[in-house]
Amino acid sequence: MIVFPNAKINIGLMVTSKREDGYHNLETVFHPVYQLCDILEVINNNENKDAFTATGLVIDGPTTDNLCLKALALMREYAAIPPLKIHLHKQIPFGAGLGGGSADASFMLKLLNQQYHLNLSAYELEGMAARLGADCPVFIENKPVLAKGIGNEFSHIEISLSKLWLHIVIPCIHVPTAHAYSNILPAQPKKPLENLLAQPIEKWKASIKNDFEASVFERQPEIAALKNEMYANGALYAAMSGSGSAVFGLFSDSPQIRWDKRYTIHTEQL
Repeated sequence: MIVFPNAKINIGLMVTSKREDGYHNLETVFHPVYQLCDILEVINNNENKDAFTATGLVIDGPTTDNLCLKALALMREYAAIPPLKIHLHKQIPFGAGLGGGSADASFMLKLLNQQYHLNLSAYELEGMAARLGADCPVFIENKPVLAKGIGNEFSHIEISLSKLWLHIVIPCIHVPTAHAYSNILPAQPKKPLENLLAQPIEKWKASIKNDFEASVFERQPEIAALKNEMYANGALYAAMSGSGSAVFGLFSDSPQIRWDKRYTIHTEQL
């Protein structure tokens, strides 16, 4: 079976408080980016052991740390899964705030649930995904949601970006999440994010923020420059996704921006 784990962007990201367990509470909207995706294939392995291979972007770290394999190990706590051949073609850049690893994990859970007829509900799969990472559960139903808590408490939100163009620029900069959080000063927002998103998109620039931008932009002014370039070329709204380093813009027409060749670019109509 082949599936296509897709990326996400964050529209607004407010860090509201620090928890006793060391995590942070936040408010954000996760919005899927359906056309920027990895490719994950899983078949039975007659050699009586698991085999994992990968192509595309080079995956750092030992294979045992790969979230696809961790998802498989987790699923085996619930069901008997035979030895597998797993191939991941990696296209979503790492350390960019696009959720590629989390998507791979959650799509692995969904694939196994379907392929082996386990009949686990979306709620059950979300609970399993949460054990793999804070933002993994969003990829189970894979639709726009308002997220609170540590990013795993979901509620429906009315947000339509249809007919807009999404333009993502990904620099060759890795922003460690721990570094991004180390300079955050949590604060309760004056207005809930869902109220701010109800405004016309032209007003988002003045009111909808990503709290990570201040500290990340200070350390990495190149990322700030990407956001400024989006606005200089007509973006209705632009922001960094997650804790960086990807920057996205929403445009009424297909953007025609010339970027340095070292950047990874993705554009799609929503």
